[in-house]
Amino acid sequence: MAKYNIWFFLSLIVASIVALPILTVFISFFNETSSYFTLLKNTFLFDYIFNSITILFFVVLITFFLGVFSAYFVSFYKFPFSNFFSWALILAFAVPGYIYAFSIIAFFENYGTAFSILTYFFGENNYNSIIPKPDGINGAILAISFSLFPYVYVLTRASFHYQSNNYIEVGKNLGLSEKETFFRIILPSARPAIFAGLALVSMECISDFGTVSFFSINTLTTGIYNSWLTYDDLNTANQISFILLLSVLFLFSIEIYSRNEARYHQPSRGFKPINKIKLNGKKTILPLVTCSLIFFLSFLFPVSQMIYWTIKFPKYFQDLNIINININTLLLVFLASVSIVIISLFINYGSRISKSKILNYLTNFSVSGYAIPGVILAVAFITFFSNLSDFFSEYLNLGSTKSIFIGSILGLILAYFVRFFSLSFNGIKSSYEKINNSIDESAYLLGYSKVRTFIKIHIPYLKTNIVLIMLLISLEVIKELPITLILRPFNFETFATQAYIYASQDLIEAAALPSLFLIFWSTILILLSSKYILSKKN
Repeated sequence: MAKYNIWFFLSLIVASIVALPILTVFISFFNETSSYFTLLKNTFLFDYIFNSITILFFVVLITFFLGVFSAYFVSFYKFPFSNFFSWALILAFAVPGYIYAFSIIAFFENYGTAFSILTYFFGENNYNSIIPKPDGINGAILAISFSLFPYVYVLTRASFHYQSNNYIEVGKNLGLSEKETFFRIILPSARPAIFAGLALVSMECISDFGTVSFFSINTLTTGIYNSWLTYDDLNTANQISFILLLSVLFLFSIEIYSRNEARYHQPSRGFKPINKIKLNGKKTILPLVTCSLIFFLSFLFPVSQMIYWTIKFPKYFQDLNIINININTLLLVFLASVSIVIISLFINYGSRISKSKILNYLTNFSVSGYAIPGVILAVAFITFFSNLSDFFSEYLNLGSTKSIFIGSILGLILAYFVRFFSLSFNGIKSSYEKINNSIDESAYLLGYSKVRTFIKIHIPYLKTNIVLIMLLISLEVIKELPITLILRPFNFETFATQAYIYASQDLIEAAALPSLFLIFWSTILILLSSKYILSKKN
């Protein structure tokens, strides 16, 4: 084992970094409760939990229908624009829930976009009284649902592709109708993938901060943020975090189990690709209208609203330092994606050559960071590094070290690392498993060292997947709000934070331009990685 100590210690460091926020939240839960937490527990804490569960329930329900049925239509039928919808529906990933929230308010508010449209076509009238107002918890449910349903869509569609046409032929031979085949054969076969998608939706939903904050809904995430920012009570913030963390870790466990079950159910023999049924005439109406509505509501609607506000209020373009915000955003994207992928490569390589069970345990623990909501990560990091700074000052006579990790680029990258390491590690691991160990042995026989084998053989094989993983990490970093908002350096804004700050100040029109840039970069990244996301092999 001594021969591979470097890999052991590297994995130990990674696991320790991931463990920091978890242990901080866990320890803080057992600290003496403050007067504010006692007050909160006796007043609003139940409302936080109830609102979080209510939003979660309806988001799961809506994303199930949106994701499953859209995946079913594009997977099993040919109809006008079906190939277009197969990848276009993924573009909803480019619109975070908080930006969708801005669009809803801007469109339906008094004298908003809907009012302007009605006035243009039908003349002056009191349209505000008939325009619906999807604000509050209803608005949050809609915004989160349309931004998260692609999780269900992508995983369900991939599962449908793995379903052998033999199963469908068996249904036909039994005299089952298309409807019966769907509910009795197709849907049950895709159940593990659907559950995995819904688990991811649940994790993201219950962790949402930007959307619920914009709609002024008290949830566990806003409770954590307000405890820290408004009342300067880190202990209470961590104690609320403990409640949220338990919920998310439970959902994370469900997602892992469902994902493994999905892999188990993939057929390996006798596989026949699905023969799509070509629809004509009236039969095209249902899938075409369904997919068109979902695409419009999830992507075109918020994008159109942002473009409309940008054109209508050009003055905000002059007030926004686009160049600096672009540099800030792309700097974080570059540093985070490169550092996470490099460390993921080393950890995977170490696990491959060491064959250590302890090393595997450490790496498996390291991927749990994805289950930690951004707002918990940020508050836990502040708590830990504040305590560490106090320790250094008191016992080692060192000055404050808070500024090294809090309000710094380094602190941001560390938090991103904990949050997104799982995405990178698992992606590279899945490709690494396809490299037969006999290739390594052949390389050693030819005189290659382990390092040369890694550089000359492993890296070229993994390079495509590495690029794609970097794109996906970049997408997550661009959209990430609570971590960036809380841990960023002073006066250091990204498109996500700038849009949120404007919106929180009731300057929704000003939030349109940074939101549009965020969607633009996210769309580019999605388009670049769409072939990988939709690949039957992934």
